[in-house]
Amino acid sequence: MHQIKKRFKHLCTFYEIPIFPQSQANQMSAGMGGFPQNPSMFAQAPGGYPPAPQPSGYGAPLPNQQSFGLYPQPGGAMPQPQGPGMGYPGQPGQPMPGYPQAPSPNPPMAGYGGAPAPMPGYPKVPSPNPSMPAYGGGGAMPIAPAINRGFRGTIKDFPGADPLKDVEVLRKAMKGFGTDEQAIIDLLGSRSIKQRSALPRAYKTSYGKDLLKDLHSELSGDFRKLVMATLKTPAEYDAYELNSAIKGAGTDEACLIEILSSRSNAEIKEINRIYKQEYKKTLEDAISGDTSGHFRRLLVSLAQGNRDERENVDISLAKQDAQALYAAGENKLGTDESKFNAILCARSKSHLKAVFLEYQRMCGRDIEKSIGREMSGDLESGMLAVVKCIKNTPAYFAERLYKAMKGAGTKDRTLIRIMVTRSEVDMLDIRQEYVKNYGKSLYTHISGDTSGDYKKLLLKFCGGSD
Repeated sequence: MHQIKKRFKHLCTFYEIPIFPQSQANQMSAGMGGFPQNPSMFAQAPGGYPPAPQPSGYGAPLPNQQSFGLYPQPGGAMPQPQGPGMGYPGQPGQPMPGYPQAPSPNPPMAGYGGAPAPMPGYPKVPSPNPSMPAYGGGGAMPIAPAINRGFRGTIKDFPGADPLKDVEVLRKAMKGFGTDEQAIIDLLGSRSIKQRSALPRAYKTSYGKDLLKDLHSELSGDFRKLVMATLKTPAEYDAYELNSAIKGAGTDEACLIEILSSRSNAEIKEINRIYKQEYKKTLEDAISGDTSGHFRRLLVSLAQGNRDERENVDISLAKQDAQALYAAGENKLGTDESKFNAILCARSKSHLKAVFLEYQRMCGRDIEKSIGREMSGDLESGMLAVVKCIKNTPAYFAERLYKAMKGAGTKDRTLIRIMVTRSEVDMLDIRQEYVKNYGKSLYTHISGDTSGDYKKLLLKFCGGSD
């Protein structure tokens, strides 16, 4: 080696080639537009993206994750997912297991494994629910955009309806000997909730009498219950049903869960207002006084009307939530019910659909089966109802209707409540789910399970056979 260096030095001297020390050579390179050697500059992939993540499965901890890092301790901030492995399909160096890497066939969903596409992130503004921590993650994407299929109810506003003329029809139907039930069915079965709920005031204006009391004295049985239900506003009817489910001997837990798991935040807040006004106590106090344990906590959480209602989904947070549910149930001796409560009651419905999908991928079991294995009694029924309602609301109500009518006897209260409250929301979708899951149309089942005027008015809300 010494001989080679000596020979090299001799050649340079012979041909008059200058020899620089290493430090001077680096300075000269920089001065001529070169780049000093700096390996850290190349630690990232082209375009400033983080390096590709090392292969990892669901068992690997997520960055910054402490006890699944989902919910802050009191006064603490929610950890933000950071670092490699938190990107989305479509970003260089950021593959996501389970998502295809071919270009998306659906243009609006560009970004799933195709070329980089602009992705909506959560706005950097305060959370719309101040008590809820904002979702973290360096970007968000809708995983299942809602399809606007138009109006899916069976009852619409009746064109040109006049409440003063309508109450005249009702008054005439009740006057004299006997009652014209068909006139009442035809009128109430063709008016929207908004138009029907205006009738009691119009009746009092015209006749100085209480419409509900007059109808109550003229009618009887389940037909009377159905007619009474049609004349309340949605919030009044829900508050009435919740109060009926709580008061007296026994509690109708399924009714409490049905209403509280299927209504929007705004609807629940209005129910709370009406409940306090009508029954002189808060809905939360009523629930707390009549239920107990984790089931009470579930109901109280839902009664806050504080669920996140944003549509976009942070996939990294959905994975964290799926891991948290697994760790709180299937992967734990005993069950941490409070973790299920926190995730199922606070997260948005769009987000929870993604969580359920990730959960299935992670442990190979549907979330409903896991709840059935981990819980029992009212809590199990309540948690399952919340999950079913989030997964597919029309299918949930179709199941409720089917169970109300199958076997000996009919649960008329449940039948009436669902037919009235869903008639302007998703009755067409409920009918589709019903015939698909139970082999006969809802119309046919109602026809065979009810009779008389009660059946006629129920079928008006059903709207037709499938």
